[in-house]
Amino acid sequence: MALKENCILDYEGINHKAKRIAYQIYESNVEAKEVVIAGIDLNGYLFAKMIERSLINICDLVPILCNVKIDKKNPENPITTSLSSEEYRGKSLVLVDDVLNSGATLIYGVKHFLDVPLKQFKTAVLVNRNHKKYPVKADYKGISLSTSIKEHVSVIFEGKGSKVVMG
Repeated sequence: MALKENCILDYEGINHKAKRIAYQIYESNVEAKEVVIAGIDLNGYLFAKMIERSLINICDLVPILCNVKIDKKNPENPITTSLSSEEYRGKSLVLVDDVLNSGATLIYGVKHFLDVPLKQFKTAVLVNRNHKKYPVKADYKGISLSTSIKEHVSVIFEGKGSKVVMG
């Protein structure tokens, strides 16, 4: 028997979460001129772009978007970013992903950025699940879900049809 898909957030809900996280980022960086928004490819980067747009609309803080490529099946493989380390050195950085499940992807992303001195380092996720096997947390969360380990949470970015579903 197939599990029924349950919509947790729709397009408007996702936008609202991105805007709220943007306000939190601004509050943590009110004295800064720039902040690096580093999204983990693919969905984390798409959510980072939404946060970037919200930041542009709410404040003078200049967001610098960075695409972070992590091999999720083999996270010990080299991580690449669309910015050089010199472009984020000494700046505030927020590492963004769509769903925090076990914490593996986020912790490997955190490890990569620890090689360069940063002014501040925070993490943000659209959906925070409570099944972590690594000691990593999201500083900014869109929504926290208490789910069973067998349930699957997916973020689907399709313009106005974007949604978060659980099934």
